Amino acid sequence: MENHKKADIAPCKPQRLLGLFRQWGISFDLYEHEPLFTVEDTHKANLNIPGHHCRNLYLRDKKKNNYLVVLRDNTEVDMKNLADVIGSGRLSFGSASRLWDFLGVRPGSVCPFAAINDKNHEVKIILEKGMMECDVVDYHPLINTMTVALKPDGLRKFFTKIGRNDIRVIDLTPARPK
Repeated sequence: MENHKKADIAPCKPQRLLGLFRQWGISFDLYEHEPLFTVEDTHKANLNIPGHHCRNLYLRDKKKNNYLVVLRDNTEVDMKNLADVIGSGRLSFGSASRLWDFLGVRPGSVCPFAAINDKNHEVKIILEKGMMECDVVDYHPLINTMTVALKPDGLRKFFTKIGRNDIRVIDLTPARPK
């Protein structure tokens, strides 16, 4: 589906997302900061945000299947091993234009909440098991100038509210570099 475009659908904005969290009873703490594009930027900024910082890998395989893999920032993965673990073909990073078309966010703002913009559920969401066992996890809320800290149950509730019952929680330990 290479010609897939969502230009006619405006992506969810961060303030709307935070309003939905409140409406749905998802507890979170909000932190505003300078733009952070990478995990390394987050470490350099030394923001003292409680919880486990997470990263998001927007990937695709040779069959043009899209994946969003959400994991702790210190979880190491080898792309070949990751492909085997998630049951896909060879993986590569998705382009910025595909990221926008499918999840409605720009590089540096990728987060699990971008699934709200994937109305046709074309991106397979994979959550690291170890991340989902943390007390508190941190993500950008669709923009990289803010971070929300919430319990993994809040993330689960978010996915339920947007009708994503196809989320996979996987142990990514076998995807580590050998």
